[in-house]
Amino acid sequence: MGLPGGRLIDLHSLWMDTMNRCTSPLSSRRNSALALCLLAISLWPAAQAQNLPRQFPAQALRGTLVVVQPPAITLDGKPAQLSPGARIRSQNNMLAMSGALVGQELTVNYLLESHGLVHEVWILTPAETAEKRPKAASNP
Repeated sequence: MGLPGGRLIDLHSLWMDTMNRCTSPLSSRRNSALALCLLAISLWPAAQAQNLPRQFPAQALRGTLVVVQPPAITLDGKPAQLSPGARIRSQNNMLAMSGALVGQELTVNYLLESHGLVHEVWILTPAETAEKRPKAASNP
């Protein structure tokens, strides 16, 4: 489009130019600051949770677990089995795959489901191992 005198006008329309790239230095700094704030906010609960001791259910039992071949395990030397969907939590409370634990003798707290299968397992830290907890033999 032209003006009298031969000058051109650059008409910028969001409807016609849909690839609107906003690369001004101000917006990139603002986006970087926003991303940094979101990252700090998202990491805050994880940092706070590291200082808290894990809370185990009152009905959790103590035992020595050895994964033989998933889902087959031994608890205190007796054969047992993991339930479908069983969760094993490592010492830092992350999910651990049973296949990665084959052959390791681990001190754990665990919960049984209604059919007698092991459903929840927590691998204990040395400090958690020092706490007293009932064993399966004391459970009827």
